[in-house]
Amino acid sequence: MNTVLELKPIIELTSEEFYQLCQVNPELPLELSRNGELIIMSPVGGESGHQEANLIADVIFWNRQTQLGLVFSSSTVFDLPNGGNRSPDVAWITNERWDSLNPRQKQKFPPICPDFVIELRSPSDRLQPLQEKMLEYLDTGLRLGWLINLQDRAVEIYRPQQPTETLSLPVSLSGEDVLPGFTLLLD
Repeated sequence: MNTVLELKPIIELTSEEFYQLCQVNPELPLELSRNGELIIMSPVGGESGHQEANLIADVIFWNRQTQLGLVFSSSTVFDLPNGGNRSPDVAWITNERWDSLNPRQKQKFPPICPDFVIELRSPSDRLQPLQEKMLEYLDTGLRLGWLINLQDRAVEIYRPQQPTETLSLPVSLSGEDVLPGFTLLLD
């Protein structure tokens, strides 16, 4: 279960202040919602960690073959255009969009929304905050997102200007035109 601290109206952290807070507290995995809520992320257990690692590996293997972009782990914080600072479980950005950032932006929390994200619901996660996080990505440029919810045996697919599609745990998911040729097999 994540811990959410309401900072408003006492303080409103800028992206730079949030970055500095993370630098002086490297042991705390933190996120900042677009509403200014400071979120202390809970560590995941063995099963969730293993599943997350497999998801990252699947995207990395595809990306190594295609060389179309860069893959990022759940430790990467993205400074989203709407003021949120978020860490998806898996993220991917096209080479072209990544190359548009300067070296300083790449070094810090990149000020960009990934093209593709996966969020994996762990047993301690509440569904609604994850759905809100997915909408936050969508509102800031996400092209394709998957919220994998093994507890409810469902996957929610997020695409721009389309309603969220919910599938009863499918056998596979397609990367569509965002990750061409990528297929994720779900066990």
